[in-house]
Amino acid sequence: MLEAKTKAPDFTLPDKDGHPVTLSDFRGKKVVLYFYPKDNTPGCTKQACAFAEAYDAFREKDIVVIGVSKDSTASHQKFADKYNLPFILVSDPDRVAIEAYDVWKEKKLYGKINMGVVRTTYIIDENGMIEHVMPKVKPDTNAADILTYLAEHAS
Repeated sequence: MLEAKTKAPDFTLPDKDGHPVTLSDFRGKKVVLYFYPKDNTPGCTKQACAFAEAYDAFREKDIVVIGVSKDSTASHQKFADKYNLPFILVSDPDRVAIEAYDVWKEKKLYGKINMGVVRTTYIIDENGMIEHVMPKVKPDTNAADILTYLAEHAS
């Protein structure tokens, strides 16, 4: 897990439409960068829909929301269309950002150990520094927890 007050690793990954998204292009804005395991799974769908419901609140604060998983751009396109997701989803099948942000970890499921994305959210400040790290977030409350954090730490 990366620490707060460290530089956020830059990356360029394709969004659901195949357009490149570069993190450093958002300097001057806060970015909520959330990593999740897989499109269309129950927890990830809850998390994405919670971000969609809270999206206006993020937009009002001029905050960019980016979701990252290993899924393909086509999978992201279907996921975004099915649930009307208004924020950016980027595809990271080669785990470029996933590994740079140290969220590729051993996970235990039904007694089996596998490698996978640990659901983690980073808040990146206007200067490209990690402001806050939220490890092992709860899918249904992640978006609300971020808005609470931002309200409590508004400058």
